[in-house]
Amino acid sequence: MTAEGLRSVLARTEDLRVLWQADSLMGAIDLVKTQRPELILADKSFGSQSLLQFLQEVRPYLQNTAVVVWGSSITEPEALRLLQSGVRGVVRKTAQPELVLTCMRSVASGSNWMEDTLFRDPPRMERYPRSELTSREQQVLELVEQGLKNKEIARELGIRPGTVKIHLKHIFEKTGVRGRYGLALTGLKEKGMLEMATVEA
Repeated sequence: MTAEGLRSVLARTEDLRVLWQADSLMGAIDLVKTQRPELILADKSFGSQSLLQFLQEVRPYLQNTAVVVWGSSITEPEALRLLQSGVRGVVRKTAQPELVLTCMRSVASGSNWMEDTLFRDPPRMERYPRSELTSREQQVLELVEQGLKNKEIARELGIRPGTVKIHLKHIFEKTGVRGRYGLALTGLKEKGMLEMATVEA
């Protein structure tokens, strides 16, 4: 029923249409390899781990095919992990049809896109003064944006994990962003690598 509803929405557009539907990720892998669709809308209900395996399998084909993940519940860590694995768009199933279409069109045009409601604390770019961070804090921030954990950051910089925690505390205080995933996603947006939509109440 969900797929039929989406098909009905797309039927009313001039630039988007449903060509194929797969009932499994294995079927989707075959479609990517043989049909080379411009865009795939992948249902998160297949499971995050299964989606990550799917992305790994189709990675060689993702230059021509953009993937949008569509799910009822998507956390900040999941959204970041998906983006780092090659997903170009992340949108909730509760989003209005217009927002889903905006996501698909943005991704099809080459952008990365997600809803800012995926943040526990929506980013406020005016409170993200990277220039006020020390050089060490900027190094820590860049490694967080790459998805490294505290122990990995400590090993990379030759410092203790406890020192990484202190740097992160200072970064959170200076930027106004609360979580490490929020930092990473906000960093992607600041660098122009991610478009985010604000949902009006």
